[in-house]
Amino acid sequence: MTPEFWHQRWQRGEIGWHSETFNRHLTEHWPILGLSAASRVLVPLCGKSQDLLWLAGRGHRVLGVELSPIAARDFFRENGLKPQVTDLSPAPFERWALDELVLLVGDFFALTPEHLKAADGAGIDAVYDRAALIALPPELRPAYAAHLTALLRGAGATAQSPESLLITLDYAQAQMQGPPFAVTQAEVQALFADAFDIRTVAAFDALAENPRFAERGLDRLVEHVYRLSLRRDAATATR
Repeated sequence: MTPEFWHQRWQRGEIGWHSETFNRHLTEHWPILGLSAASRVLVPLCGKSQDLLWLAGRGHRVLGVELSPIAARDFFRENGLKPQVTDLSPAPFERWALDELVLLVGDFFALTPEHLKAADGAGIDAVYDRAALIALPPELRPAYAAHLTALLRGAGATAQSPESLLITLDYAQAQMQGPPFAVTQAEVQALFADAFDIRTVAAFDALAENPRFAERGLDRLVEHVYRLSLRRDAATATR
């Protein structure tokens, strides 16, 4: 699964993962992270998610990262917003910004702590991942988890160790070709337990509310919500 795959999906408008409403798990469970209003939130592989607006509406400074310039353009255009677009040094990212909302357009795997600092000049307090981990095939998920951890370790000190709200889907992978891919609870532990304290916040039977997945052959679909807390020893390991 290459960057070109995702560029083609956006060009063809094949974005079935996009939702026109706020994610129910975000609105219900985000408060458990205990963040101050001014906290800076990283949203990897954000697309044109309406959740960016919800987070900004809570007073957070929101930093989304998205490969497709089409997604960034549509996000601002469809919400009647006019961002300032500049090149971010060091390359290869564009910075689309308006008030507390910043989208970096480029490959998440090329993102560095220097990009994060140049984009908004502060550390990362939290991560919101609804559609990043489950968008990646199994062979890319360890690299994603390692890269995210390294970014949080190197992004600069914040008032507290970064917290994350992670939402995954679990189903019989043989019944449907991803994305979105199935990510089990055991895999979440394997990917993140070395650096994060992990707590399962909720498990939700989502098949009845998503009939398109039943049409694709699924007989079970469970959404899991996790709180991931970067341990202080991990957060300071590379500073």
